[in-house]
Amino acid sequence: MSAARWRKAMNSGAGSVGWGERAAEPQRSGAAAPSWGSRGSPQPTETDPYADQDAPRWLKFLWRHLEARHVLTFLGLVLFPFVASPFITFQVGAQSLALGLVALSLMFLSGYGGMVSLAQMTVAGVAGYTVAILGTSGTSLSLGWHWGIVLPFALAIAVLASALIGWLSVRTEGIYTIMITLAMGVAFYYLALQNYSVFNGFQGFQKVYPPTVFDVDWRSPLPFYFLVLTLSLAGYLAVKYIARAPFGVALQGIRDNPRRMNALGYNVTAHRVAAYAVAGVLAAVGGILLVWYNGLITPGSIGTSWLINILVIAVLGGMRHPVGPFLGALIFVLLQTFAIDVIDRERFNLVIGGVFLAIVLFSPDGLLGLWASVRARLQRNGSVTSSMR
Repeated sequence: MSAARWRKAMNSGAGSVGWGERAAEPQRSGAAAPSWGSRGSPQPTETDPYADQDAPRWLKFLWRHLEARHVLTFLGLVLFPFVASPFITFQVGAQSLALGLVALSLMFLSGYGGMVSLAQMTVAGVAGYTVAILGTSGTSLSLGWHWGIVLPFALAIAVLASALIGWLSVRTEGIYTIMITLAMGVAFYYLALQNYSVFNGFQGFQKVYPPTVFDVDWRSPLPFYFLVLTLSLAGYLAVKYIARAPFGVALQGIRDNPRRMNALGYNVTAHRVAAYAVAGVLAAVGGILLVWYNGLITPGSIGTSWLINILVIAVLGGMRHPVGPFLGALIFVLLQTFAIDVIDRERFNLVIGGVFLAIVLFSPDGLLGLWASVRARLQRNGSVTSSMR
């Protein structure tokens, strides 16, 4: 069933939508697109000025959604390594972006698909181990294949693993989905820990560095930061675009009311498995970057603590917007890097748990929700002040 037929069915009175912006996708004609209110009644909106423009869809997407704050944020990210030290650039900037990319895959599944997966670091680990096994490392088990062959293999295997995890878990809901994905993550951890012929056991693979391309050492702080920034920005824009594409709109409809979407002709299971595959691409890219960042991969890299840390990162930033995982990753890395100067390294998890508990108590939507509530309060106070004058 096409997206056009779905919108036609919903407009003809199939029931209250209540999906906010997800059901307010601009029409392709020059007429104004309907905006759905809280009771499902269409509200008039402004005419789309780019509907009749002869330009690619991705360019129209940028025209519609690019604002001054986006440009300023981008310029800040580009200029950041030139004003920060190499240590901050590599340890904080690059690591935050790589972890944020893995957490972004969880945000995509949970925020747009309503599926909480604790196996995203497992998918990242599959990609990382594939790069280490098939590529070049300081371990004799590595096959030494060319990076141009290794990277596509790593992405493909990780996506297949993610789709398999999705296929096994999407038929359940709630706590059962979480437990199934957690069980798969723990199983892969013990497989890597106890297998020496392929995964090299607890020692893992050392000296797994990015290849030298265009005579550039991509593990140097500045080149590696821009590599991670480029891929993270691509992942962010891809999620924003998919969320407004027909597949993303259908996925959000399945999240809100799977029975209705099934009645409209959508294959709910296929859409959910496809969402896992998309999330697998994001997690795989983040996993490869993390392996290059650390220069190694061991079973500890995919242990239970890291399965939980990715969830903590996503929740800290906020699960309702793609920028949330990157904010959560930044807070996590800052605490991880500088909290040990104040407390013992062994008490780091206590600090993370305290910050996590405080943010969840005061803002269930994470840092983004906290900022939204503060901004709304300031705007409300400003309107009261102006009315008093």
